[in-house]
Order: sequence, then structure tokens, then C-alpha cells
Amino acid sequence: MVKNNVQSRVKLNLTGLYIAGQGGLLDIVLSPDYNDSKEVIFTYAQGDASANRLVVAKATFNGNSFSKPDVIYKVATDKNTPQHYAGRALVLPDSTLLISTGDGFDFREQAQVITSQLGKILRINLDGTIPKDNPFINHKNPNAHAVYSLGHRNPQGLVYDYDTQQIVSNEHGPAGGDELNYLNAGTNYGWPVITYGKDYSQARISPFTEYKGMQKPSVNWTPSIAPSGMAYYGSKHAAFPSLQKHVLITTLVDKKLYSVNLVSGKFTQSHVFPEAAGRLRDVFITDKGNVAVLTDGKEAKLMLMTSN
Repeated sequence: MVKNNVQSRVKLNLTGLYIAGQGGLLDIVLSPDYNDSKEVIFTYAQGDASANRLVVAKATFNGNSFSKPDVIYKVATDKNTPQHYAGRALVLPDSTLLISTGDGFDFREQAQVITSQLGKILRINLDGTIPKDNPFINHKNPNAHAVYSLGHRNPQGLVYDYDTQQIVSNEHGPAGGDELNYLNAGTNYGWPVITYGKDYSQARISPFTEYKGMQKPSVNWTPSIAPSGMAYYGSKHAAFPSLQKHVLITTLVDKKLYSVNLVSGKFTQSHVFPEAAGRLRDVFITDKGNVAVLTDGKEAKLMLMTSN
């Protein structure tokens, strides 16, 4: 926490926290009624080496400390790998919550299995129940009820474009094949049946870059840029007018902050704020339209780009 330029740490007592590989604390978002409820939503890895999963928890913040977090949702499919949790959270205008789940690395075929919650975007209510208008709510297996979209590898960015009322995500491919997607309910985004990437060994994952019934990415990055966080710079933000209706994407391999123009459908990309360099983990737009960038690693820094 930072108050009056003084930095302090606040402990979180997260039940069953699993720290290994890519597992640990993953995302944090405020409830839409935070000013009244003081509720904060967390995603994190829970379990152990033999059985672990992504979970969603809620706690209240009183200005100094958090209440004991309450787990409101657990991804139903356990895995035994410490990779590909995804774990990005996004509150939609209807006050439902989207959660991205990774394919667990060794279980990529499960991204195509509707009854597995690996490699999916899930949609839940803020109390952990399932919205009645989810696309697979009538499936006989309850594991499918929370699924919003399928065929994902490891989605790391999740934003709402309020100007066009569309959900945008980015996700890690393997060696190449990173993606930007517009998310729609019930849609299959193809992993691992369609991909522009190869395995890290350079072995071919699939012969297909398109397949009937599967949505191709709006943007494919090959070679990989390793997109991490993403933020939408909408028409309500005025500090940097040239960025309006762009998504900003931090990258771990390219070590740059990119803007992608969503207006024309051509997805023109630009390297912005070159002072933000190194492995970049996340990006956030402040109320004033300034751009905050979080770097990666033990010596991570939080930088704020202002227009004046």
C-alpha cells in the first residue's frame, strides 16, 4: 500500500496458496461497488504439486488490512503442473465476472473439452454462482455451466472495450502464435487445433491455422512477443488523445509496451512510452488517463506515465 509516498506491506491469509513455477498470486480487481462494499477480488493458485487449481477469493479492505479471504469459486479441473494458470479477472458491466483459465501446459487437449475447465474463459456471478444465461448452462455436466468460451492456451489480458461493447483478450501462444481475440459467448478459439505457433522443441503442434467452427485470432504475433497485461484506453480518457480506442499491451519477450488500434479493424501496432523497458508485467489506466506500467521480477517497479 502507498499512502503519502510511504510504502507498506499488507498480509493476505489465502487458504491453500500454492507457490511454484507460474503459480502464486495472479490477479486483483475491485468489486464494482467497491466504494460501498470495500470488496476486493483475488485469483491465485491453490493446492499442491499433485493437485492444484485456480481459485477466486473475495476479501474486504478497511483501509489498513484485509478480512480473511473467502474462496467463492474453484476451477473444477485439478492438474499436477505449476504452469498456465492464466487467472486474469474482469468485471463486466452486468456485474458478472470473467476469469481466464490456462490449459495447464501438459493438458492442452482439455482446452477443447467442454467438461474440463482448463483452457477456458469462465463467467460467474460475484457471489460465485453461475449466471443463468451462460452459453452451456443446459449441459448435463455442471463443469460446463461456467464456461463462456473455449479453446484457449494461457490468456493473460482481459479488457472491456466500452466504446464498442466488446470483450478483448490476449493470450500466450507456444513458440509464436500469441493472439489477440474478441471474445463472444460460446465461441471456440481453436487451441490446440488451430495455431500459428510451434512447440518449444519446434515440433509442429497442428497442421491447421483455420478450422471449421473455430475462431481465428484478430492478431497473431509470430515470433512471440509474450503479451502479459492489457488495458483499454477508451474515449473517456483524455490525457493521451492519440491512444484513444487502443489497447495497451505489456510484453515479457519484446520488453516493450505496445498500443493496438481497435478502430479500423487493421489493428495497427505502435511501440509507445519507450521509457517503459524490460520485462513488463501489467498496465493500468488511471482515472485521469495516465498510464501505469508494472515491471517484472523481484526488483519490480511501478512507473506512471503522465501527459504533463
